[in-house]
Amino acid sequence: QVQLVESGGGLVQAGGSLRLSCAASGGTFRTMAWFRQAPGKERELVARLIWLSGPTYYSESVKGRFTTARDTDNNTLYLQMNNLKPEDAAVYYCAAARRGIVQPAPQSDFDYWGQGTQVTVSS
Repeated sequence: QVQLVESGGGLVQAGGSLRLSCAASGGTFRTMAWFRQAPGKERELVARLIWLSGPTYYSESVKGRFTTARDTDNNTLYLQMNNLKPEDAAVYYCAAARRGIVQPAPQSDFDYWGQGTQVTVSS
């Protein structure tokens, strides 16, 4: 059973930056992703990557502002968020899947989830 622990959320002004971390342990996985969920909205995919190699898929709403980085030695995934906007405010979740996913995927495709970390962006 894979455990995922997110950290790094907080309050930031619009235009600022935050870096989220997701530490994975306890098992194997092939795909990792970041999702987010704002109040009253559905959980949406932010970024998705094959863990050991390959490019990252980004949603259109964050492309050019968010980037991922992976530390495969320590099984940690990062999400660098720059030029944050009020509409980026949400609970951000790390997710992992046992299989490789190479297309935008719904949350039901992911097997493991972290507890979430709150990102608040003030205007």
